[in-house]
Amino acid sequence: MYRPALGDLDAVIAIAREGSFRGAALALGMSTTALSNAVAKLEAKLGVRLFNRTTRSVSLTDAGRTFVEQVSPALQDIHGAMDAVRSQQATPSGTLRINAFAAGARDVMSPLFLEFLRRHPEVHVDLVAEGRLVDIVAEGFDLGLRRADLVPADMIAVPLGRPQRYAVVATPRYFKQHGKPRTPTDLLRHRCIRIRLPNGALFRWHFEKRGETAQIDVTGAITLDEASLAREAVLDGIGVGLFLEQNVRDDIAAGRLTRVLDDWTPPLGDLCLYYPGRRNASAALKAFVSLARELGKRRP
Repeated sequence: MYRPALGDLDAVIAIAREGSFRGAALALGMSTTALSNAVAKLEAKLGVRLFNRTTRSVSLTDAGRTFVEQVSPALQDIHGAMDAVRSQQATPSGTLRINAFAAGARDVMSPLFLEFLRRHPEVHVDLVAEGRLVDIVAEGFDLGLRRADLVPADMIAVPLGRPQRYAVVATPRYFKQHGKPRTPTDLLRHRCIRIRLPNGALFRWHFEKRGETAQIDVTGAITLDEASLAREAVLDGIGVGLFLEQNVRDDIAAGRLTRVLDDWTPPLGDLCLYYPGRRNASAALKAFVSLARELGKRRP
């Protein structure tokens, strides 16, 4: 009697969750070809197709949907039992999957991620940096990294001592030619880098000063959805940009960029590591959280 390997079942669940073979392969750390072969073998043994495949999309068949609904809870129990055993490890090992936004990950890359790997060389960290907010449990992550006000209420949050704040900047030459904005509404007379959010909406620049708030729908020559590209545009003198402070801190210190409206950009909240409350956390997760708490007690 054919008994599928646990990895084959994980493959089906990952494809159903990610909606694509490529996304599932990246999540599982394997090649798309190997993943496709594993699913094809499973379908052949079961005698049914689990997925409808086209060049543009992947979707569950009726049989596949029934299969996933019945197998998924059982897999969670199996992985829970494995986590319970791993929690008894003396030495952290295995893989930690972490979801973060890019600017936050850069801010703690050396003192948290790389320091953890130096201390625990038997652990592999799989870090996914993206702008969208995800359900870390539903998408198979062990931990998340976001600003405090974006951490779900049912998660355990660990402040990292990295207050998040926006910075409005442009080159000294740009401000010499066009003048510096003194209030947020002055930005309406400037060329600004527009920001597109992961959901496709345009970001309105938010400001606050002594209880007074302002949201400015800026205009400019270019709209971008990636901070590093926006930084290049601002450094090239195209206009004014709004960034998380850590993305342009070195440029400000070196004089490449000049900051304005400093009194209108108060701290937004601390950067936090967060995770679900699990009774049987792995030794690797416990060690990572411990280092995060240690980092939170220090100042950058």
